[in-house]
Amino acid sequence: MKNGYNSTRSKDINVTASQGILQGLAPDGGLFVPNFIHNIQLDKKNLIGKSYGEMAQVIFAAFLDDFSEKQIADSIQGAYYSGKFEDEEPVALKKIKDRYFLELFHGPTCAFKDMALTILPYFMVEAMKNVNSSNKILILTATSGDTGKAALEGFANVPNISIIVFYPKDGVSTIQEKQMLTQLGDNTCVVGVDGNFDDTQNGVKKILNDSQLAKKLEKANVLFSSANSINIGRLLPQVVYYFYSYYELLKRGEITAGEKINFVVPTGNFGNILAGYYASLLGLPVNKLICASNANKVLTDFFKTGTYDRNREFYKTSSPSMDILISSNLERLLYDVSGSDPEKVSELMEELKSQGSYQASKALMEKADLFYAGTADEAQTAQSIKSIFDDTHYLMDPHTAVANKVYEDYLRETGDPTKTVIVSTASPYKFGRSVYESIFGASELDDYALLDLLAQQTDTAIPQPLKDLDQKENQHHAQCKKSEMSRAIISFLNERVENHD
Repeated sequence: MKNGYNSTRSKDINVTASQGILQGLAPDGGLFVPNFIHNIQLDKKNLIGKSYGEMAQVIFAAFLDDFSEKQIADSIQGAYYSGKFEDEEPVALKKIKDRYFLELFHGPTCAFKDMALTILPYFMVEAMKNVNSSNKILILTATSGDTGKAALEGFANVPNISIIVFYPKDGVSTIQEKQMLTQLGDNTCVVGVDGNFDDTQNGVKKILNDSQLAKKLEKANVLFSSANSINIGRLLPQVVYYFYSYYELLKRGEITAGEKINFVVPTGNFGNILAGYYASLLGLPVNKLICASNANKVLTDFFKTGTYDRNREFYKTSSPSMDILISSNLERLLYDVSGSDPEKVSELMEELKSQGSYQASKALMEKADLFYAGTADEAQTAQSIKSIFDDTHYLMDPHTAVANKVYEDYLRETGDPTKTVIVSTASPYKFGRSVYESIFGASELDDYALLDLLAQQTDTAIPQPLKDLDQKENQHHAQCKKSEMSRAIISFLNERVENHD
């Protein structure tokens, strides 16, 4: 089989990295996966002492089969070293108590999605050159909170690319929603959907597979793509920070070369933790990938029982980016542990679609033994925020707090002394009310005033991108029912044509 990217549902579909990035979703509804990942030989000694960007260069070169070194280097420079991030390096690793928090929220939207969504636009522009495309790209994205703003920020005013973000109208935090609604750029569109995240994600997937709509747009020289982690170009950048945190621990003398470590990942759509799994396939010494869920614990139940069942109550929580019952990227894990068997994956995905559940075989689950899973409810999440702050004066957002609580459960259950990195996915100020009330109790103040009070009472600073958000004017007002998402797309495209005539 030719090296390239296959669909998780068909080995007959084989594309280059550029084609996979531009298409987003495979034509059969599957996700693109690198069929050569088990053959990648990284010289891990060559990563010692490297900067984040230098490490990214090595890792991207292994995956982006039709990109030149210069295309990769220019993309890295534009994304991570052109003033978009707070510090010299885009991420920070902080030791708190006996664990390490990998802070991925020092970018333009204060969430981990910045790590991939600052570079994806560069990848897409280069990919269009690589396939000699003169088309315009329309990015469709569903968000449970953080992806939306990060994607809008990344793609705003990028030539020949437009972006529409759909979000559950009542399923994100006040700050997350305001960040999206105030986004500038006449190629951007934000639509609130009457439904939950799974409704918006299913709607986007359905539209991406709507051949009739695709043909209509093709006549107008417009092609669909996605900025969700279903897009392989969104997923690959997330592999880098697993390597970076490992080699940062090595540089500090906290571990020795080859020593295994754990990663705890707050998980919803399974993309972030899957990137950790891909890092392990590339040879990163990983002992356990600890999958942390909130009350929507469909993944925890899956790893404990082998049954994936979305037929359950949906909870709105203080960690909305994890309020998901259909974890799309789990399909990529199933593909890998099944020995790259697209027929098996197709069968399971069909069961999920028709029955809302499937049962993975014992053999499959045994091959997924790198994973441990746990959950934290709302009270436990709040207690996790408070106890870490009381002990160490360190502020966590609710998603990170879920991961911290699950790690403490893991420690109690296993006594595992392995050094552990908790993947911290958002600034606590994106969820100021939840964080403040977890520590200090209920407040009558509005969400914006509460940010100021949180800063005062914890002697911390509001990140620049979140300051004075309430003073910014909303640019987007569209709303629709989940059955009307296609209509919202046509409306946006018509509006753009009228504005450019």
